[in-house]
Amino acid sequence: MRFNFLLIVLITAACSNSQSQAKPQQEDENLIAVLDTIWQDEQLPIRYRDSLMQVHSPESPLVTAQDSIIRKFHAINEIKVANILETHGWPTKEMAGENGNWTICNVIQHSSNDVRIKYLPVMRQAVKDKKLEPRFLVRTEDRIKTELGELQIYGGQMKYYPETKSFNVWPVYDPENIDQRRAEIGLEPIAIFLKNRFNFEWNLEEQIERTKAFIAAKSKDGQKNK
Repeated sequence: MRFNFLLIVLITAACSNSQSQAKPQQEDENLIAVLDTIWQDEQLPIRYRDSLMQVHSPESPLVTAQDSIIRKFHAINEIKVANILETHGWPTKEMAGENGNWTICNVIQHSSNDVRIKYLPVMRQAVKDKKLEPRFLVRTEDRIKTELGELQIYGGQMKYYPETKSFNVWPVYDPENIDQRRAEIGLEPIAIFLKNRFNFEWNLEEQIERTKAFIAAKSKDGQKNK
């Protein structure tokens, strides 16, 4: 009788331990599945919009309609990402999967500047904790700068300029030394990045002049507002 009782206790403990180990694994799998869905909903509409822009101008009704669809999906994804961060904190790679952190960063990147600024300290801490690669952090830092009308630091942000009907790099702080700054955090040279990512040719002399013009215009506007 005593042996049977001990056997039942051991079996119960083993089952309880097995369930406790399975639960975190199941939660991780669920989180990865949620992030995979967010990725699809966030990126596929953008890719379709970009393919439309190869045929039509950015101001065309087709592109404008697709932008509306992108905003609707993003609004849902922004809520999902906020819930993930509130529930789990910044997830590890094991929790989020191979592309999970990229997904979270993309949603933050596509959000308003207030949202980016809100999560910037969280992202910086995640980099310190080795949960997030620096390249994702600097994309957000550059995006914040451009939205504030300031020079970007690492050159990852392109903008469409209606006056020239073309894309160009948002002006960069100290363009002569941009590759040094990028190398310090493990990024490839700016010319390689822009060519691979946007099929855009980096011209240092041109960007130096654009930065000078940007600073001059900003200084002029500052004097007007005094």
